[in-house]
Amino acid sequence: MKQRNYDVTALGELLIDFTENGSSDQGNPVFEANPGGAPCNVLSMLARLGKKVSFIGKVGNDMFGHQLKQAATEQGIDTDGMKMDDEVHTTLAFVHTMEDGDRDFSFYRKPGADINLTAEEIDEDRIRDSRIFHFGTLSLTDEPARSATRQALNYAEMAGCIRSFDPNLRPPLWNDLEDAKVQVAWGLEHCDVLKISDNEIQWFTGVEDFDEGIRILFDTYPQIQLICLSMGKDGSCAYIGSEKVFAEAFVNPDTIETTGAGDTFCACVLNYLLDHDLDSMTREQLGEMLCFANAAASLVTTKKGALRVMPTQHQVEEYLRNYQK
Repeated sequence: MKQRNYDVTALGELLIDFTENGSSDQGNPVFEANPGGAPCNVLSMLARLGKKVSFIGKVGNDMFGHQLKQAATEQGIDTDGMKMDDEVHTTLAFVHTMEDGDRDFSFYRKPGADINLTAEEIDEDRIRDSRIFHFGTLSLTDEPARSATRQALNYAEMAGCIRSFDPNLRPPLWNDLEDAKVQVAWGLEHCDVLKISDNEIQWFTGVEDFDEGIRILFDTYPQIQLICLSMGKDGSCAYIGSEKVFAEAFVNPDTIETTGAGDTFCACVLNYLLDHDLDSMTREQLGEMLCFANAAASLVTTKKGALRVMPTQHQVEEYLRNYQK
């Protein structure tokens, strides 16, 4: 890769995740305002691993927007590309954690500031100065953020950035899941590296078998070089061409919720690609990449929230040394 000032620039949502944190003396549920949003979660983990990262997005010019900007900056994320909206409030999400650690979301985003980002507000120079450009689909649900995302991808393609895509499907945010498929398809057409979850690939391809679904994606979108499939407690797989590598999950008895696990995994994949040549990745390297990514994802599930609690390189390596199956 060319030498550039930013390792990764990500575009998308930055929001408040209100996560359950016990009950009040009156028996009412208490929620903690955790900074979140998949793109910034990815950047936070990358920053913990020593990479230089930058965010493009929009929050409200309100108490939550200022809280988010401060939190992102404290994690080492360059927020000069972040805009603040005087008219529309910061997006909020209330997260209900189920017994198995999985989550159910209720969003307050009709509209939210993140979908009010315009194409004219995209910092072209910031993207051109980045080795990897990362995006998801939450910025594709509505205009004007959809056009802004497409403009940003145009800049990334002209600059020769590696394009990383994580669909991060959130059905409640789509008026029509058929439209969601259209936008996911557009993202797949414009990425070199794809991180996708087990339920997302089954939903998009309509087939149950993961390997068959991956082959459909490679056949339909031949420009994709690497696909990483996350399967929660069932581990993860990496596919390059005809090569497939599987890595077991690190099941942690201290898991309390899965918020940010996929984002942590994605960040570790991007971190590995920044240090290795995507065009010549070996099976051994793919296995090493997945093992580290799975371990980091396991660690983040032991904390509430994601953006502020990402593990360090040392913590992941220590976990790998001490993990007992």
